[in-house]
This record gives sequence, structure tokens and C-alpha cells, in this order.
Amino acid sequence: MLLDLARIPDHTHSNYPVRFQPQVAGRSKQRLGDAAGLKNFGVNLVRLTPGSCSALRHWHSRQDEFIYVLEGELMLKTNAGKACLTPGMAAGFPAGEADGHHLCNESGADAVYLEIGDRTPDDQVEYPDDDLMAKWVEVHWQFTHKDGTPYGDPNR
Repeated sequence: MLLDLARIPDHTHSNYPVRFQPQVAGRSKQRLGDAAGLKNFGVNLVRLTPGSCSALRHWHSRQDEFIYVLEGELMLKTNAGKACLTPGMAAGFPAGEADGHHLCNESGADAVYLEIGDRTPDDQVEYPDDDLMAKWVEVHWQFTHKDGTPYGDPNR
């Protein structure tokens, strides 16, 4: 299926609990895989404005991830430290490897990359720097504190 990128909406909403949303403000995604009707993996065209990050630093239990930089400069942050990525550079994150990662735009211009990931069911996400965990439940991410308490619990 041929895609017309001008007709694919930009998604700027984050499904993180409210306290974490400022870290991804300035991120927009065009869901190319969904627009093409893909079922087994997703492809997003992502734009990060200066100061924005792709996500909180995280890793997936069951889903692989891959990114390819198209425009601008991005700082990849992993357990090993930082690495600057420029157009034509790529990185992959195998499922089950406890290497928390994310991309941040520390430059003064927008950066654009492709984000590709599979849709393996029963995935869980660990966030090593934050009191946050996520589990894929039916059709959405369910976020909890690391002790399993749901966000929004008045006792937390």
C-alpha cells in the first residue's frame, strides 16, 4: 500500500502518567505501520523538537526495537552512556536485554527518525531511572509504580 505522508496525522499525546509527560513534550509520531495496515510490527516516523526525548529510558521484555536517523542529531542514552547519532546511523534493542535506552534531542534543530518495533503480546517495560513499569494489557499500556501500585492510587 502506497502511503501519502501528508494524510497521516501527527500524534503528540503521551500515554505516560501525567508526571512523566513533560519529558516527551515536543515529540510527534506519524504511525506509518498502522496507516499501511501492518499487524506484526509498527513503524513510526518520529520528530523530536529541541529538548524533547523519545521516551523515558526503558527496555522491553518481549519486543524488539530498531531506530534509523533521517535528519538532525540525536543523543542515544543507554546503560553504557551516551552516543551521538546523525543521519544514516541506526541502533537496535533486542527484547529481554536490560539495557535502558532512549533518544534525546540536545541540539538546536528538529531531528527525525524511523522507529520500528514488533507487536509481540504480553510485553512488559522496565524504566530503570523512574518509579514506573508498564504492561501491555489487551489494547493499551497499563502503568504502575515498581511495587505494582497503579498510578492515580490516592495512597501513593
